[in-house]
Amino acid sequence: MHDLEIRGAGEVLGENQSGNMLEIGFQLYNEMLAEAVRSLKAGQEPDLLAPLSVTTDINLHAPALLPDDYCGDVHLRLSFYKRLATAKNTDQIDALLEEIVDRFGKLPPQAQTLIDVHRLRVIAKPYGVVKVDAAPGVINITFKPQPPIDPMRIIDLVQKNKHIKLAGNEKLRIERSLPDPKDRAQMVRDVLRALGQPRTQSGVAEPA
Repeated sequence: MHDLEIRGAGEVLGENQSGNMLEIGFQLYNEMLAEAVRSLKAGQEPDLLAPLSVTTDINLHAPALLPDDYCGDVHLRLSFYKRLATAKNTDQIDALLEEIVDRFGKLPPQAQTLIDVHRLRVIAKPYGVVKVDAAPGVINITFKPQPPIDPMRIIDLVQKNKHIKLAGNEKLRIERSLPDPKDRAQMVRDVLRALGQPRTQSGVAEPA
């Protein structure tokens, strides 16, 4: 895998032995290829740009990492980073958290923030959230156009909470002093939970 990442996979993408794969990386190319195959098998036209835009950007304005004095093996750290980044749901995040704590002990603040970032990422994605910027004094949650949320739930949330405001059509602004990044992550989770279950593509709410 490392060799392919460095040199490309040759004629798989043309241009002899270098290939366009080097422009995006081997792992992302594999993900794009797998997504295209899934779409074709389902009888749908694959959107090859979709994998480039599905990542939810989470910024808790705090270091999010496994410190080397907590997990000293760089290969193990990279393995955990990759597994966290590819986790699809909170159960997978929780299983990784349990494994990390079991191996290395209580999480330091930076590692707790790392877990919070990825947990928030998988929770926020079904709501159509494209970005969470959670600074100590203000939190902005940006949604994609026409997110799968009942608009009345958003209006109700804003009307009942003076610290939550609509900032344009696709952004919620939460004005509250929360110095601890863990509390900021919890605030975002609480706001999303208050919006109800996101709708699926069929228009039906996803099961709790």
